[in-house]
Amino acid sequence: MTADLPLAMLIAAGTRWRRKSCANIASPGEKSGLVAGVDEAGRGPLAGPVVAAAVILDETDRIAGLADSKTLSEQHREQLAQVIREKALACSIGRADHLEIDRLNILNASLLAMQRAIDGLGIKPGRVLVDGNRCPNTDCPATAIIKGDQTEACISAASILAKVSRDREMLEMDRKYPGYGFARHKGYPTPQHVRALSEIGPCPIHRRSFAPVQRLIYFD
Repeated sequence: MTADLPLAMLIAAGTRWRRKSCANIASPGEKSGLVAGVDEAGRGPLAGPVVAAAVILDETDRIAGLADSKTLSEQHREQLAQVIREKALACSIGRADHLEIDRLNILNASLLAMQRAIDGLGIKPGRVLVDGNRCPNTDCPATAIIKGDQTEACISAASILAKVSRDREMLEMDRKYPGYGFARHKGYPTPQHVRALSEIGPCPIHRRSFAPVQRLIYFD
């Protein structure tokens, strides 16, 4: 399913365990007071995967400037993403590709990506905070918080990592499938993207279950 994704190894390497204060960190399966924030990026685009991140922050080493990734410039997101990877106790990236999105629908694919991000953490959290109104399947206590990326630092950090990871992936897809402008709009249905779709037709990573792509397939 991921034949279209040369970045698979990069994403798999997204899990990071920074061994700080190890005496206070519970091993997998044990109870702990650690909290993981979870968020996703890429529910709205017409192409590419939905990407989620899970982040456990170090409460003794706070990161300044964390906010909803949508409110930050690309440069600021990249800078913060680097700091998050360096300072977080653990972080992980999960994804569901365009084929899974078409098969499961975007909601269930988003929850699957979140579940994969949580499962990829090197440390098992005591609880999970999820942006939105639905929680993925997880054996940790989980709470969904609407607009949690604006109020919870760990969710803000997850939103930044998810957005940066997906944007980088779409830059590579722009090189692989030129003509659509993926580097600029990251697959979202901008006028440029919709125009390119009508002129060129969909490429392999377009989501066939999404209406603008469906219409082109059926009316072609």
